[in-house]
Amino acid sequence: MQNHSNNQTNNPPQWLNLKLIVSALETVQDLIVISLCIGLFCFMVIELREMFFSLLPPLDFQQVTADILFLLVLVELFRLLIIYLQEQRVSIGVAVEVCIVSVLREIIVRGVLETPWVQILSTGAFLLVLGVLLVIRVWLPPTFEGIDPERRIASRNRKLSDAESSSEPVAVNSKFNAH
Repeated sequence: MQNHSNNQTNNPPQWLNLKLIVSALETVQDLIVISLCIGLFCFMVIELREMFFSLLPPLDFQQVTADILFLLVLVELFRLLIIYLQEQRVSIGVAVEVCIVSVLREIIVRGVLETPWVQILSTGAFLLVLGVLLVIRVWLPPTFEGIDPERRIASRNRKLSDAESSSEPVAVNSKFNAH
């Protein structure tokens, strides 16, 4: 009875094709990301139009700067979505860059002089952490370029076990040849 229930947990039912389900879910996820890209692109065009209207007199420099920086944040988000569609992963570097640009936009739009010093200090610490994360990201090995660390370790262990098993018969044969 124990073996029968153990066998059921190891093998899914025939009607449950996990590869097909995963493939369908990935397709739906890609469609969601594509719709996000289209929506973000349309929003960027609308924002660009608004930015050009804000350049007409009377010129509000703070509003123009805010619009330009907001457009840069949208461009970075669009780039993040495109990288996801191409590589099926979220780029840490681009995500950190989006955070940095967003925080800097808020600081520039609000004005450093009008912001409380505690908030400036905490924002500076947050930017420092993001900068360190961006620098550390350069030294991290790529894990999504077709390299599966678990597979690499398993193949290395397999090679080591094959080397040990192939060296044992040689040692046995050398003992027989020595006598």
